[in-house]
Amino acid sequence: MVALDNATVDPLYCKFKEDFKYILLPVSYALVFVFGLALNGLALYVIVFRTKAWKPSTVYMFNLTMCDTLYILTLPFLIYYYADENDWPFSEPFCKIIRFLFYANLYGSILFLCCISLHRFIGVCYPVRSLYWLSARRAKFISVAVWAVVLSCQSPVLYFSRIRDKNSSRICYDTTSPELFDDFLVYSSVISVLMFALPFMIVMVCNGLMVRKLLEVSWRSGAKRGNLSARQSRQKSVKMIIIVLATFMLCFLPFHLTRSLYYSFRYIRQITCGMLEAINVAYKVTRPLASANSCLDPILYFLAGQDIRSNLTKKCRTANQKLGT
Repeated sequence: MVALDNATVDPLYCKFKEDFKYILLPVSYALVFVFGLALNGLALYVIVFRTKAWKPSTVYMFNLTMCDTLYILTLPFLIYYYADENDWPFSEPFCKIIRFLFYANLYGSILFLCCISLHRFIGVCYPVRSLYWLSARRAKFISVAVWAVVLSCQSPVLYFSRIRDKNSSRICYDTTSPELFDDFLVYSSVISVLMFALPFMIVMVCNGLMVRKLLEVSWRSGAKRGNLSARQSRQKSVKMIIIVLATFMLCFLPFHLTRSLYYSFRYIRQITCGMLEAINVAYKVTRPLASANSCLDPILYFLAGQDIRSNLTKKCRTANQKLGT
């Protein structure tokens, strides 16, 4: 069926000129795969083999790194799929698994970034209470709960994801088949609120209150120079605030806004195919931004973690000494 650019055509069956995505998505996913795998692999190595005492922040960063790594491992299959112009060469169950892992680990990253923000907020704004609330044991319990929430909330993807033979290719739907789209829209809207909008609000509030607290500390100190550890702690908090906010604002927010608009426009039966195509282009362009978060998270880990930098510095010095002997 060839869709015309008028309001009488069901948007669910509009055909788009989106050849650009067969270059944009494979190239961007390939870059994320290469750099993300290297950075997250290094982060996992340092956490597992070079970190002796796991702090609560270490627990959250380990789980965040695992989310990113599992997410990255799904990319080669999607790279092949989009490079072959939407021709899925594998089975339908494998299509379901790839889509499930893709979104489960994406939202797992969002929730663990939220946990890290809450952890820093309590430590900065309530340092006395943090002695009780911030423990590695509690962090492990919270991490298990986050994984349970993510896996249960994303399990419907295993139902909605379908493959369908179309023309001479086989499509692995990123959403679902047209006849199930209305149900999928309800599910997707609930997930966007619970697993993005709500964590995003928590991150914004926590980081805003941390900034105010850090400014109050600076004002109280006045012209006096604080001790070195206090200044380093404030600098560490500022770095984490900047990177977490940048991750949400640059990676997650554009993706969810354009995706919500695209899904909503598809649901509106009176919209033209031309209008739907415009928002579809914006949605496809922001998808690589969501993937880029897998490269930013390890940077958050290395820049904000003084202990990690010390371990890497010592390792480099040891290696240089061995080479010099």
